[in-house]
Amino acid sequence: MFTDPLFLFSLVGILACIFIWVKSNISESSFNPYIEENLSSIGTVFFIAMIMSIFFESGDLGVVLFIAVIIGFIVFFIGLFYKNQEIIKSTRGTLVPLFIIFVLRSFLYEPYQIPSSSMLPGLKIGDFILVNKFDYGLKVDRLSKPIVEFNDPDYGDVVVFVPPHKPVPYIKRLIGKPGDSIKYINKKIYINDELVVKNYEFDKKESVTRRYKYPSGQIQEVDEVETIKFYTEELVNLSYMIRNSSDRNKNYPQQWTVPDGYYFVMGDNRDNSNDSRQDVGFVPRNHFFGKADYIWMSWECWTCLPSFDRAGKIN
Repeated sequence: MFTDPLFLFSLVGILACIFIWVKSNISESSFNPYIEENLSSIGTVFFIAMIMSIFFESGDLGVVLFIAVIIGFIVFFIGLFYKNQEIIKSTRGTLVPLFIIFVLRSFLYEPYQIPSSSMLPGLKIGDFILVNKFDYGLKVDRLSKPIVEFNDPDYGDVVVFVPPHKPVPYIKRLIGKPGDSIKYINKKIYINDELVVKNYEFDKKESVTRRYKYPSGQIQEVDEVETIKFYTEELVNLSYMIRNSSDRNKNYPQQWTVPDGYYFVMGDNRDNSNDSRQDVGFVPRNHFFGKADYIWMSWECWTCLPSFDRAGKIN
């Protein structure tokens, strides 16, 4: 995020706007009249540029809020030092709600939208969830060591983390802890040679569109029907639903040993999830930034109405 030219440009622009506003309030010296008259509009343009940078670069909004709070306090104390009521009142009106948002989002709960189908059937694309930010420890930066550590990620937790190779939040289920031996054989999980029990519930047919690349280089989309089997998996004291495709990913037995300080995660949609079995790999402890606790809203498409039918605790 801090290497993105757009972010740095917008940050410098916002700081310049704040400096001009403070300077014009505590001294009689004048800047360019046009800039002073349009300071709010200019600052808004820089703010929009910063939001675009955060969105496209998957930046950490918590860090940005932290910086904003620090700047707010500095400006507030400048107002106190110069006994300037305009600065004091304006800053106080912005700083209080900003500080509350920072504390709530950084240390209590952060909203997150499910971006893929890897956690079906429990979590669907368009589900809005609340991520518990305090259970694993208090931290501002997603990738930093917690300021204060509480609990370690545990078996079966639905965890939100940033993979080492890509600065984008992922959501998966925690399967293995440091030192564990994980085996995946015939779509069954073994943790330290102990089978994770899964009980068959039902199956159904689903239509899927697959892309095939032929030796000629031609790519063709084909509509197919596959059988999806649903199971209740039991891990420690948790019970949750997973899904397997009967016609996909019939792999050779796989085995991993989780390194010290790392964890092993998998999606509940076992045959359609990019997780520790593939590119995601093992997840470092410091890369967890929360545990998914609640679904609070679902919004499946832009033309759909938001729904609260799926609201509730996540298993």
